[in-house]
Amino acid sequence: MILYKLSRYFFLKKMKPISFIFDLMIRYFYRCAIFGATDIGKNTVFAYGGIAVIIHKRAVIGSNCIIGSCVTIGGKSKSIGVPKIGDNVYIASGAKILGDINIGSNCVIGANAVVVTSIPDNCLVAGIPAKILKTNIDPKDYY
Repeated sequence: MILYKLSRYFFLKKMKPISFIFDLMIRYFYRCAIFGATDIGKNTVFAYGGIAVIIHKRAVIGSNCIIGSCVTIGGKSKSIGVPKIGDNVYIASGAKILGDINIGSNCVIGANAVVVTSIPDNCLVAGIPAKILKTNIDPKDYY
């Protein structure tokens, strides 16, 4: 996260070439694509250093999220919108969150789920395509 924070700092200060250098370092050292342009909330963490995580640079991720390895958060080929993820969301390894959708706060996205529709707050989703399996959950029960 330190390289991301440095990249984000320089991006917000309009020093995009320096931000880009940190983006390249993230890609080289961690084999992931997390850009300084991406808005990631406080205390969000990446499991296993964020190995193979891909996050679209316009995606928005809330605070206190946990993102597993091999997660993709991005657009769909014919859509310009990208995901917005609420606070306290746990995204398990291999999950794909695609398109102009919103993931509510306090949600759990199961391993290898493919989420292509918006999800309300406090839900557990899994499957391909992801479906709501449980509502009114406490995400802490799942990690």
